[in-house]
Amino acid sequence: MKIGIYGQFYHEDADISIQILLEALYNKKNTVFIEENFLKLIVKHTQINEKYTNFPTFKDLDTSFDLFFTIGGDGTILKSITYIKDLNIPLAGINTGRLGFLASIQKEEIKQSIEKILNGNYCISERNLLSIDVFPKNKKLNTLNFALNEISVIRKNTTSMIKVETFLNDEYLTSYWSDGLIISTPTGSTGYSLSCGGPILDPTSSSIILTPIAPHNLNARPIVIPDTTEVKLKVSGREKKYLVSLDSRIATLTNETCITIKKSPFTIKMIQLDDESFIKTLRKKLLWGEDKRN
Repeated sequence: MKIGIYGQFYHEDADISIQILLEALYNKKNTVFIEENFLKLIVKHTQINEKYTNFPTFKDLDTSFDLFFTIGGDGTILKSITYIKDLNIPLAGINTGRLGFLASIQKEEIKQSIEKILNGNYCISERNLLSIDVFPKNKKLNTLNFALNEISVIRKNTTSMIKVETFLNDEYLTSYWSDGLIISTPTGSTGYSLSCGGPILDPTSSSIILTPIAPHNLNARPIVIPDTTEVKLKVSGREKKYLVSLDSRIATLTNETCITIKKSPFTIKMIQLDDESFIKTLRKKLLWGEDKRN
């Protein structure tokens, strides 16, 4: 089995987790590739067994990979999709960060979880993404123009609101006077959108959420629409520029740029262990329904 491993940063707390993962995969005679920069961090900061430093590395992935593991938090998982793209490689995150809502493996259970995954005791949760197209073109958004959690437009270098004219399938919806607007996938419903008052959706739902950021309209509320909808935005404000974010990646656009957002033509395959579920994760990590009477 050909397996890729990726991490963004090195944290001391992740030292043991990294070694447990590498040992578990090494002992199973898998072909393991570590992302080039991540291996450099591992070698620099850990007293790792020399046999692991000889693992081959990768800069880009291809369809020959069977599995992909990330080590870190949700940000690492979101970054990893820029490697996986449309290659249909199953992804499992090992949480060594804080909340780790997207991660399917906790650091205390790495050995057992790896064993289950290598034995095929898991299911795949297909996650929709959103893609963005802008006119005039922006080179930062030419290739990596997709997001797993959300695409947001946000004010830049000002305390003034921006106006976000919004159209659904070319029909005018409204103009949000706010700090910005979040267009979220169901996967992203527990992220930025949730913190701005958006609803929680099951990640397999066929929907898109529009959530205004600090709106100056009492009647401006989040709305859930079918994921077949094409969303068009035109942003204006006192400043000539504003920000657009795709998960953790940011680009600067000028006023009156035409933005088109729609469901991506591919999905990300998230590994879900057989004894885990979205509802269990809600209860454990977001304390959903926490009540001493329960």
